[in-house]
Amino acid sequence: MMAPSPGRASDNRWRAGCDRQQTWVMTQQTTDETSATPRGTVYRWTPLTEADVPAWANLVNHLAEVDGTEEFYREDDLREELTFAGFDPARDSLTARDEGQIVGFAQVTVPTTPDNEGNGRGYVSGGVRADHRGRGIGRELMDRMEPRAEQLVRERHPGRDAYLRAGGGLEGSSASRMLRARGYRVVRYYDELARPLRGGIQVPEPPGVELLSPTAQHEQAARTAHNDAFRDHWGSGPQSAETWHDHWTARSGRPEVSTLAVTPQGEVLSYVLCTEWVDRQLYVDLVGTVRAARGRGLARAALLRTVDLAGRSGAYDVIELGVDSENPSGATRLYEGVGFVPKLRTTAMQRDLRSSKDAGDGAL
Repeated sequence: MMAPSPGRASDNRWRAGCDRQQTWVMTQQTTDETSATPRGTVYRWTPLTEADVPAWANLVNHLAEVDGTEEFYREDDLREELTFAGFDPARDSLTARDEGQIVGFAQVTVPTTPDNEGNGRGYVSGGVRADHRGRGIGRELMDRMEPRAEQLVRERHPGRDAYLRAGGGLEGSSASRMLRARGYRVVRYYDELARPLRGGIQVPEPPGVELLSPTAQHEQAARTAHNDAFRDHWGSGPQSAETWHDHWTARSGRPEVSTLAVTPQGEVLSYVLCTEWVDRQLYVDLVGTVRAARGRGLARAALLRTVDLAGRSGAYDVIELGVDSENPSGATRLYEGVGFVPKLRTTAMQRDLRSSKDAGDGAL
């Protein structure tokens, strides 16, 4: 079993000045209001709407460049995020606007399932334009959004220990400094790796399975495989049918170059699921093998098939992926063994929450 991408599959997005991570929310529906910073700029605070998508994409891609995380997004992918199950843009997002321009944003997601240790979890992401940093916008966004994250965790995971998690960006980023000041600590490092694509390669044929590209009929079998594969992976939890469907049908998905290892009975034993966020860059979003089938080289064969398909297609110049640097399943060795090389490293940061049973009724 391999780790999901920290920036895509596990919602680790936060940008400096309030960097690209995950940690905010509001206790009631966002209202249109204004406030002034010490420099005298008056900012409006409003939730994200579909009409904001072009400006939101502009900000997100600005942050990807200036913060060096390279987490670029297309407008259509962000528009789709506003419709995901369990996410209410009116309550789970917030923007800071200067004369109509979106200069900062935050959003929160809280899965309905606990992680593999039974803990509730909430994620916050966002960021602030480079030329508006140092004015307290990131802190204000966090102050407004963390209570909403805690509220959702409380509602969806009553009585459980829980945490909020946010990406700290590159080591030493302004996001990581802000998060540390708010009680977050680094709990994991994630490595981004890349491999150039130059035509086809040889693909092994493991016995007992067929390597094929996923179709709609494989959706639930792949979810079952993923939930088994990631049962022992740090920070992960089972994917609900609704959440899995959102990702399975996302416009960024590239099933034609993804790979499943399927038995004659239709059971998915291993999988490589890909997305495309940037033109000519294929991203491996998820790689996994069910626990009972590990050690058979299935993930390696599936990954090599995907590399072969992508290289032969002529549609991509590079294939990239993210991996937990402490992954116990040998993921990094697998990736480096098929030609991936390290590109950058980001941090995942966490603040623990007390359970309601310890904190008293209605408190985390």
